[in-house]
Amino acid sequence: ITVSMTFTATVAAVVYTGAIPVMVDVDPTSWTMDPSLVENAITPRTKAIVPVHLHGLMVDMEAIKSIADTHGLKVVEDAAQAHGAQRDGRNVGALGDAAAFSFYPGKNLGALGEGGAVITNSPEIADSVRLLRNWGAKEKNNPDRIGFNYRMDAIQGAILGVKLAHLEKWLERRRQVARLYDSALSALDLGKPTEAPGSRHTYHVYAVRVAQRDKRISAFDAQSIQYGIHYPVPVHLQLPYRGWGRGEGSLPVTERLAKEFLSLPIHSGLFQHDVELVAMALDDGGR
Repeated sequence: ITVSMTFTATVAAVVYTGAIPVMVDVDPTSWTMDPSLVENAITPRTKAIVPVHLHGLMVDMEAIKSIADTHGLKVVEDAAQAHGAQRDGRNVGALGDAAAFSFYPGKNLGALGEGGAVITNSPEIADSVRLLRNWGAKEKNNPDRIGFNYRMDAIQGAILGVKLAHLEKWLERRRQVARLYDSALSALDLGKPTEAPGSRHTYHVYAVRVAQRDKRISAFDAQSIQYGIHYPVPVHLQLPYRGWGRGEGSLPVTERLAKEFLSLPIHSGLFQHDVELVAMALDDGGR
């Protein structure tokens, strides 16, 4: 069980294992997996729940873990966008049986090339992941299972080791920029990111919900303001995955968000005047 409001890789990973992805809708306020919908999606064939910490905000993991424990299910957190996020005093990745992080260069903790990591408290899962990443072998030319070449280059690890020491200050700066956006956009009629009490959003993405998105994009283009959409087509409506979905209209919150999301520029080098320029362009595009 996972969500459709995510990058394709989340659902692809489920399919790679031979499992069937069951996609549930997201909460209209947090934009992350709605725990109240997970229970109804569970069947005797369900094996795991894969919550996605979207844009840098943690899912309500206490609720997800409670459901999983009740039904004897594993929890694998997709933390690709959520380095350093917290909720209720717990760090992202701490409550699941395992969690996956991305070190793609655009992430809050990014390498200079492709990379990622799995964290877990389970020795069995750790051993399995080590085998899978290295052609299924503990010893060269003597594989124990069929595996893959998922080894991260050593140079990427060295770069990440240096950058890791700066992550906290970078995250705090992103949060400062997010607060500038919160203030600058307060008078505009749009949906902004939320933080549940006790949460720490790390703003890999600062997305807003807007009407007339194409007009807002045109206003950005006119002033050479970069933007993104995370994500414009929900996974259950993407061609390779339609067979596992229930078609258009089946996940109404997800589909509405996909039509309204607009990701604003955010990084540690933005300042008040930059944020005000973006806010003015958003306002102009809505007129």
